[in-house]
Amino acid sequence: MDPHRTSLNPNKHLKEQFVSNLTGSSMLEIAALLTTVPILVLLRQSISSFHVSGARDTPSEKKDNPVVAPRNFSAYFTALTLDFLSIVLPMLLFFTVLAEWTYVWTILLAFLLIFCVASKRSISSSSPSIEGGLRPFNTSISSYRVAMMLVTCLCILAVDFRIFPRKYAKTETYGTSLMDLGVGSFVLANAIVSRQARNVSSMNWKMAIKSTSPLLVLGFGRLVSTASVDYQVHVGEYGVHWNFFFTLAGVSILSSIINVSPKYSGLLGSVILLGYQSWLMNGLNVYLLSNERGMDVISRNKEGVFSIFGYWGMYLLGVQVGYSLFFGNRSAIKRSKKGITTSVWLLSIFFWSLTLFLERHFERVSRRMCNLAYVTWVLAQNLQLLAILLLSDYVPGSKMLILEKAFDQNLLVSFLLANVLTGLVNLSVDTLFASPLSALSILIVYAFTLTVFLGIINFYGIRFKFW
Repeated sequence: MDPHRTSLNPNKHLKEQFVSNLTGSSMLEIAALLTTVPILVLLRQSISSFHVSGARDTPSEKKDNPVVAPRNFSAYFTALTLDFLSIVLPMLLFFTVLAEWTYVWTILLAFLLIFCVASKRSISSSSPSIEGGLRPFNTSISSYRVAMMLVTCLCILAVDFRIFPRKYAKTETYGTSLMDLGVGSFVLANAIVSRQARNVSSMNWKMAIKSTSPLLVLGFGRLVSTASVDYQVHVGEYGVHWNFFFTLAGVSILSSIINVSPKYSGLLGSVILLGYQSWLMNGLNVYLLSNERGMDVISRNKEGVFSIFGYWGMYLLGVQVGYSLFFGNRSAIKRSKKGITTSVWLLSIFFWSLTLFLERHFERVSRRMCNLAYVTWVLAQNLQLLAILLLSDYVPGSKMLILEKAFDQNLLVSFLLANVLTGLVNLSVDTLFASPLSALSILIVYAFTLTVFLGIINFYGIRFKFW
């Protein structure tokens, strides 16, 4: 970069320091904070009496929930706005100005949900007009994936403001934080509903590379765009040139080239993770956490390159979870929805126990290296969130919300748009010195803009396909 050219981001180094050398929060606090997300979703479902009529359904290619495109835009937009006010706005407040009362709000929301569900069930037992019945399991999976995407989209901009607690920003070496869950949750959420988990015919390596090319384009696009506008980059996160999209592409290519039956993906994933963890504990972790960087590409991007092994293993475990619990035997699933919910709860408890054991006796959680403890923590936290959402069967008349459908039909688009909006805000606003009121106002406008855009393209039945 020309040293005489005026930088578009004059506070670049200050912003990089603002998200560096952080130690995170406790697992308990993060678990409590994230518990509010599915509770907000279930609360919205339990108190919602809003019904959008005249909808036309456009089935998705994966035969998930239909894309609902009501002809009445006014009714649709009202429902979308109510969803935003009931779910997204409270999430934003819990992540920022209300962060010091996490446990209090979690308990209060839980009691409120119990009260609302109990009241509605008592009404539904005496009134046949309220719809009930079991929701398809893929509806809960979609709700879970949308919930994790909402958390990610809100955090990637909020972290640049001082009203976002530093304990929720990504940790430097070891530790756990809200944002540390981001990339791991994205990988896991994709694995659970992947082609492998659904036992769809696998791709050969040529098809795999072709299908991954959009991710590579996005990765190089982000690399070029951040360099051209002198955008802040925390090198300790992935490396000098690496980014989130390269990690996704690497995992996709590896899982396609070395393809195994979903019945054995968990076994292969465990072997990879154990081998990688052994490598870490025999000196690789010292190298990855050091400031040492050579001139070669691998050394300059060591965090991103080597952590792929951890994410690959996590992906394979996610495939096993998706296949075993949801897609391996559809007839059995339809007969025992409660059994599936119980299994998810038990798996979450198992991975929580394993995470605590690994933390105490082996190596602490490290997102930077994607070590074994990080993988089990991501599994535990995500399965906990999914397990809570599976309880939607106890909410009479619960349906997938307009907000959820809007995000679910274009998940990757929502993430891309969130990144673009985040970049625009950072280049036009001095986020470090914004007042709490200004910061909160910007975040609300940002979140609502994202919601409205996705809502509009969902209303018209538009679904972007990248591969």
